[in-house]
Amino acid sequence: MAKKNTSDKNGFVFSTDPNFRFEPEENEITNTLAPAQQSLRILLDKKQRAGKAVTLVTGFIGQESDLEILGKQLKNFCGTGGSVKDGEAIIQGDQRDKVLQWLGKNGYVKSKKQ
Repeated sequence: MAKKNTSDKNGFVFSTDPNFRFEPEENEITNTLAPAQQSLRILLDKKQRAGKAVTLVTGFIGQESDLEILGKQLKNFCGTGGSVKDGEAIIQGDQRDKVLQWLGKNGYVKSKKQ
């Protein structure tokens, strides 16, 4: 019995080329930048969330595990739920002021708008 092709992140499931092989993507291990070097953005988002507001923290450069830790600390400080998805920390509700306050206390600098 022939080996079946498995799908990849791009959604490829089948190819008509008999010599086609899925090549795994090389994951670069990026070191997490120091808090003073991070350029984080705090956004309020209501799109595709049934009209409910969430606070997004984007622009984090580093490992996924460090972003998970940052998200957990922000959720604990704000006293709300949330998650970390697609390189963004999502905090339930309009928590922009609290998130900005926590980031300032923990060494993250306010970046200038471009």
